Amino acid sequence: MTTIVEATAEAACVRTAYRPRHPVDLRRTLGPLGRGAGDPTTRWTDSGYWRTFRTPDGPATLRLVATADGVDATAWGEGAEWVIDGVPELLGAGDDWSDLDVSANPFLAEALRRCPGLRLTRSRLVIDSLVPAILEQKVTTKESWGAWRILVTKYGTPAPGPAPAGMRVAPSADTWRRVPSWEWHRAGVGPQRSDTVMRATAVASGLERTIALGRGGPEVAKRLRSIPGIGVWTAAETTQRAHGDADSVSVGDYHLPAVVGWALAGAPVDDDGMLELLSPWAGQRQRIMRLIVASGFRKPRFGPRMTVQDHRHH
Repeated sequence: MTTIVEATAEAACVRTAYRPRHPVDLRRTLGPLGRGAGDPTTRWTDSGYWRTFRTPDGPATLRLVATADGVDATAWGEGAEWVIDGVPELLGAGDDWSDLDVSANPFLAEALRRCPGLRLTRSRLVIDSLVPAILEQKVTTKESWGAWRILVTKYGTPAPGPAPAGMRVAPSADTWRRVPSWEWHRAGVGPQRSDTVMRATAVASGLERTIALGRGGPEVAKRLRSIPGIGVWTAAETTQRAHGDADSVSVGDYHLPAVVGWALAGAPVDDDGMLELLSPWAGQRQRIMRLIVASGFRKPRFGPRMTVQDHRHH
């Protein structure tokens, strides 16, 4: 992978061509980073996949374009070189699926055959994944994604380079801590979640250092969960994206146990049942989860729905 720094009519940029031995499926690999169609940090357009990052070197915008033999990457902004250096890991380099054996399960075997370019992303940015995960605690996806969109649009910074209109870079840890209580309220975020964001961003530098510990694992989860308000689910949702954790399972999720149960056993299960079904793939359970999602499988549509909680009136 050769990095090229150049100046264009639009802005200075850094380019590289990533040519891995395995296929790369941009949508399936990078899908977990986005928070809905209105996420200001992510865009899928005819010109490629666009994503903003708050890197240690400053803000950056990355554009990825799939080619016949890999992916072409271009980045703008102060953090452009940092982002370009991380393109391989972002697209699954180091995520080795060669030992994953799903041959005994026809559903998973077919999903793996149909999704050869699926890999686990590793963004190397903890706060960028942790804050939206906190916003998603115990509320509907619609509510949490709406809060993320509102807060990033107001407190983020403009995306560097020729990014699509409306794109923003998520706030820094310092900026998150300066969001006043009434703005959390207006975004529909209750004090329990906003206080957790404040506690997490206060120790942001320590959390970012967990990237050096590798691709997740018990020690990383322990450090994340040492912060009051961050439990098993939130830590897992973070390490899946920031660290590329191949074994992380979002225990405590409202929907996942039923999805896993229907996909692997033909019936809904609880958290314990989900963990039992996933136990044959210990060490690779997140890969199994991603395969189920990537397959397009949907559980039967019946049963109670989660109600939207409006925290703005409390």
